[in-house]
Parts: sequence; structure tokens; C-alpha cells
Amino acid sequence: MVENKKKGGEICRLISGQRILVTGGAGFIGSNLCETLLESDNQVACLDNFFTGKRENIEDFFSNPNFTLIEGDIRDFDICKKAVENVDYVLHEAALGSVPRSIQDPITTNEVNISGFLNMLVAARDAQVKRFVYAASSSTYGDSAALPKVEDVIGKPLSPYAITKYVNELYADVFTRTYGMETIGLRYFNVFGRRQDPDGVYAAVIPLFVKLLINHESLVINGDGEYSRDFTYIDNVIQMNLLAMITDNPNAINQVYNTAYGERTTLNQLAEYLKEFLSKYDPEIAKVTIKHGSYRAGDIPHSLANIEKAKKRLNYNPQYSIKEGLREAVEWYWKNLR
Repeated sequence: MVENKKKGGEICRLISGQRILVTGGAGFIGSNLCETLLESDNQVACLDNFFTGKRENIEDFFSNPNFTLIEGDIRDFDICKKAVENVDYVLHEAALGSVPRSIQDPITTNEVNISGFLNMLVAARDAQVKRFVYAASSSTYGDSAALPKVEDVIGKPLSPYAITKYVNELYADVFTRTYGMETIGLRYFNVFGRRQDPDGVYAAVIPLFVKLLINHESLVINGDGEYSRDFTYIDNVIQMNLLAMITDNPNAINQVYNTAYGERTTLNQLAEYLKEFLSKYDPEIAKVTIKHGSYRAGDIPHSLANIEKAKKRLNYNPQYSIKEGLREAVEWYWKNLR
């Protein structure tokens, strides 16, 4: 049984012997969830089409008799029905992320994030799963200038991706009201950590910056670098997923929750933190220059989560600040990217 801070601590004691489907289980967040659940002696099925997920993220699980890989696409309803057979809980992580990707290709983003989500909801409803926990997004707050972000106050979406994630919340609410399904949505705020892919056109900022710094290449920050984000370490997100699975608080179910740490960091600050922590391994990294480019379409200027709702209803207690998480992530990347 896993009992340390890193893997969810005491919460893991309450989740054992369950049958859990993790969609997008070969992805960054999904694979970390699979790992934690397997370490707690659950039966874990991973559904992934490997479009953005990676086999190396889950290859260590193949020898575990409690792990099952289902290779398929959530746009295929028959695959979804197969995946939820004899499942107690669904952790739905499968999606096409990235605001820029959605602007370049809104049709595919819509097909995966909305049609695929609906397929999973229907399949889970028909299989009578106990609870459907899904990855929502802070992009849902759109053009709302209010800070910190509170779950009940949102603005207009600023990208096709944001639209799809908001529609997910609407569908989940309708399925709760119409079919009595138990659903919980987790609005992720800029999650980072081990296994996050630094490669590709749509790489997230932290692994991208880490890779550039390790290679002594200049960082290019969009805009003046004063845009800010509530960067959230992966183990805080794991904790939220576990809590969403096990809660028996009736006021906690059929809700959406900010999933974050509750602190704001500018991109300029982020770059300096990364240089500082990586310089421990290679002093030359401290000399790498930081440049500024144009602003990116669809980006919101600032993002900061109010996490009081999750604290009160789910007993959420995030363990990793931005600096603590970055130290952990940098150590992992230093071992795995070189």
C-alpha cells in the first residue's frame, strides 16, 4: 500500500480492490493515475489510442496482472462500451488538449472532446458505473477577469478547446439530472510534472522550457512574461481524483471543482525558478537568456484558482506549491531528458 506524500498518502488506504477505467491512461495525467491506483492494489484498465499518449508511460505496468490495456479511440462507441464492462469507476482523462491545437483544428478537437466525451458518458451510464470523474479545464473561465476564479462565475470561452470543456460540464450535469449518474468534474489549472511531454508543436510550457534549458537554448516567452498561471503539480491532481472517487459527501457529488494550488506565478517568475533549480545540476544553465515574443491567440492573461470549495467539500489539501513541485519535476526531467 502506498502511504507517502507523493502518491496520495492516507487516501490510498481507502481505494483498494476497485475496478477502475482510466481513459487517456497512457497520457501524462492518466499514466500517473494508473500508477497510483495499481500501487494501491486496484484493477486498472487503460483506454488510449496513443495519439498523444505514449507507450513508454505505461510499459512498466504491462507485467502487472491488475493492469489491462485497451487500445482504442473514445470516438468509437463500441470501444467505449467494451472499456466500461465490469468497471466501478471511470476517470476520464482522454481529450485533445491545447488551445493552439484547437484553433488550428477545431473539428477534431470537437469530435474527441465532445462526441468522445458523450460516448463515454452513455457507455458509463449503461454499464451503471458508480461514479464518473472527468477532467474539466480552467479554460472554461474564458474572458472573465475576476480573480481568483470561483466555480460559479465564468465568462465567454476564448477558444474551441474551452468550448468543448464547458460542453463536457453541461453534458455531465444533464446526465446527472436526467439519468441519476454521479459525476464530478475537475477543472485543471496548468498541471505539470513527471511524464509531461516536452516535444511536439503543442508542448506545455514547463517541460518545453526545461528541455530548452537543459540544451542551453534561449527561452522565448509569449508576450512580456507577466501573464500568470496557477501552476499545479501532478500529485495535487492525483489527490483530487482520489478524493473525487471516494467521497461520500452528498454535497460533493455532481459538482465541478477547481484543481489547483491556489497561487499565481508569472511566466517570467517561472523561467527564473527553472533556471535556478536546473543550475543545481548544470551551472551553465544560469547563463541561458530569456527572450520575449508575440502574445498567443486564445490565451487568457491571468489564472488563479479559489480552492475553498474543494477544501470544504472534498477535504482537498494540496501538498505541493509551485516551487516544491518544480523541484520534483526538474529532478525527474534531468534524469529522463538527457
